[in-house]
Amino acid sequence: MLNKIFAESQKGLTMMEYALIAALSKFISIKSQKGVTMIEYALIAALVAVVAITAITLVGTNLTTTFNTIAGKL
Repeated sequence: MLNKIFAESQKGLTMMEYALIAALSKFISIKSQKGVTMIEYALIAALVAVVAITAITLVGTNLTTTFNTIAGKL
């Protein structure tokens, strides 16, 4: 089934992405392409959110360390 979905792709998604979409589609019984597209966008949004939170946390930690170092030298 996954090979059929992958072969019909016009978007160039990877086999892993289609496996995840197929699993989610079976879970919530999505039959239309609109639903699959909505899931793709939701997965992308979740990934972007995780990356943004991680980056902000790392930058915040580094800034705190930098300011504490400067304050200690003053």
